[in-house]
Parts: sequence; structure tokens; C-alpha cells
Amino acid sequence: MAHESLPGSRIRVWYRPMRARDTSEGHRASTPLELLFDLCFVVAVGQAAAQLHHALSEGHIGHGVLSFAMVFFAIWWGWLNFSWFASAFDTDDVPYRLATLVQIAGGLTVAAGVDKAFEGNFTIVVIGYVLMRLAAVTQWIRAARQSPELRATAYRYAAGITFCQILWIARLALPGTAGFVSFFVILVLELAVPAMAEARTTTPWHSHHIAERYGLFTLIVLGETVLSATNAVKEGIAEGEHTGDLVSLAAAGLVLVFSMWWLYFDQPGHARLERGNSRWTALSWGYGHYLIFGSAAAVGAGLELAVDFDSGKAHVGGIATALAVTIPVAVFMLSVWLLHIGPTNECRPIAIGFPAAAVLVLAASFGPAPIHVTAVLAAVLVAVTVIATHGEREPG
Repeated sequence: MAHESLPGSRIRVWYRPMRARDTSEGHRASTPLELLFDLCFVVAVGQAAAQLHHALSEGHIGHGVLSFAMVFFAIWWGWLNFSWFASAFDTDDVPYRLATLVQIAGGLTVAAGVDKAFEGNFTIVVIGYVLMRLAAVTQWIRAARQSPELRATAYRYAAGITFCQILWIARLALPGTAGFVSFFVILVLELAVPAMAEARTTTPWHSHHIAERYGLFTLIVLGETVLSATNAVKEGIAEGEHTGDLVSLAAAGLVLVFSMWWLYFDQPGHARLERGNSRWTALSWGYGHYLIFGSAAAVGAGLELAVDFDSGKAHVGGIATALAVTIPVAVFMLSVWLLHIGPTNECRPIAIGFPAAAVLVLAASFGPAPIHVTAVLAAVLVAVTVIATHGEREPG
């Protein structure tokens, strides 16, 4: 529960006033409802990655990558806004839970519309997205009414989100190029809502809680990547051909995902957030994870494509197949470097190692065994971080 009760008393869960949470609250951890939210949203992530794999395998590279980026925005933005709101106002009472379950239903509707979105029909995705976002509006209105010190900020959130949802619905009626261009215009407006809403008064957020929320979603996305790659290898081996190549590819993929996990969690996320301790730090760190989540999911699609290539079923060449893995891995490394490590990190082997490894990973695309080399480079970067920080004290 979000709030403690006296020993022996019944916990009153049906209703609590929505007050701002204490940013120094001890033992603040993700709730079971937040974990359910993550698990349901990763269904949409899995659908997006599967459609990306299909598009890449058929040779529709540009269309597939663009469609993936557009759909992933809807998934990521809904998750991000829920997580930061929960960090500030989670009451864990009945109205809060019901509103969150509606948001989850919206996320699952987005997942159901992913395949149509890749065909150019975003109607189902928009329906799910608007449902999810309007449920969030009810939460902001409730916060405005019950937290007087943040009333103006909460109402600005509610007004901004509602305006954007009207635009998303209107966009469905726009043809061709106008609809395509309007997507990015509305996207920019969505991204601007938090910055404008919190221009004068910022909502509270708990650094350890936010870091844990992002870490848990990173774990789940990496798990989805492992599942996708494992299923692809399993199908390839079942056909009885190229077994040796597929087993070797599976081993390389596993080393790669293990290394990505290690690199992300090597430095505590909350330390980076607390070091900046500003609205800009929160926005850049929170928004920047779009690249971490998206690239982690894309690695799974790339590994599936590599299985197709080794099985002779892909309609793309070897370099394109390699780039489907190396580009998202390089993006992941650079994003973790910027958000968790910092280009000015006092540990120079780490500060330099991440971008250097990203460049080498991209270069590996044009050499022999690119995915295996990428896995080795990722593992070497892990070794560098371990050796470079050997004997250092943990931050207090």
C-alpha cells in the first residue's frame, strides 16, 4: 500500500485524499499495480518488436523502422506519464486503481492495433492511446482539487493533455502527407506539456522510485528481447538445418543481452537524478529513455532477423541484417553513456569506453561475424567498467 496504517488496524483503501508524496519517503518501491502496468505494457512492446522484425525480414526497412518509432512513442509516452504521476501522487485507493486499470486497458488496445498501424491504419492505436491519456486527465483533475499547492500545475497538465487528444482524433481524418506531418507536430506538443505545466511549480518525484520504475521496465523489455530471440532460434532449429550457426547465434545474443543488462545497472540511476536535481535533469533523463527502451526492444527484432538470415528466409542482405542489431546496440550504449555515465565522468576509461565501443560496434557491421563481434565488444565494455571501478566505494 502507498501509506502505512497502525498495527492491528484495517487498511482504508477505498479512498484517500490525493496529496503530493514526500520526496524523502523511505523504502519507496514499486507497487503491485505498477508492476501489473509494466507487464501489460510490455505486451505492446512485444507486438511492436514483432512487427518490426516482420517488416525488416520482408525488406521494408525504412517503413518498418519509422512505423516502429511512431508506435513505440504511444507505448512509451503512456508509460512515462503514468510512472511520474504515480511517483508524485499515488494514493493506491479505489479511484486511483480504477483509473490506472483504464489506462492499462488503453495500453492493451494500443497493442491490439500495432499490426494495423504498421499497415498505415492508426485508428485502433489512437483509440487506445486517447483512452489511456484521458484516464490520466481524470487523475490530474483529482490532484488539482485535492492538492491546492499544485492546483495550477495539475490543471495545466489536464488542459494540455486534453488538447493533444483532440488533435490526435482530428488527425485521423487527415489524408496522406498531412496526416504524416501532423503526427510529429502533435508529438512535439505532447512532449512540451510537462515542460509548460511545470514551468512555475514542479510536481514532486522520488528519485529512488523513478530510477526503480525505469530499471524494472528496462528489465522487462530485455526479457522480451530474450524471449523473441529464443523463439526464433527454436523455430530455426526445429527445421533441422543450420543448427550449428543458430546455436552460435543464440549464444552471442545471450552474451549481448547480458552485457546490456550489466551496462545499464552498473551505475545507480537515482544517483544521476539526484546529482542534477533540476527540472531539466528530470526531463532529459526521463525522455532520453525512449532511446534505451526502443533500442533494447529493437535488438530482439534484429536477432530474429539474424535467425531468418541464417535460415535463408530473410529478404535482406548480410549488412542490412547486421545493422538491424548493431545500430540499436550502439544507440543503447550511447544512451546509457549520456544518461547514466555522463561524458564528463571522472573515470576516463568508462567515459571514453562507451562511445568508443559504440563506434566499433557499428564498424563490426561490415566485417565477418558482426553479431558475434558485437557481443564480444559489449562484453569487453563490461569488463572495462568492472576493472575501472574496482575498489571504488559505493555512493552514499
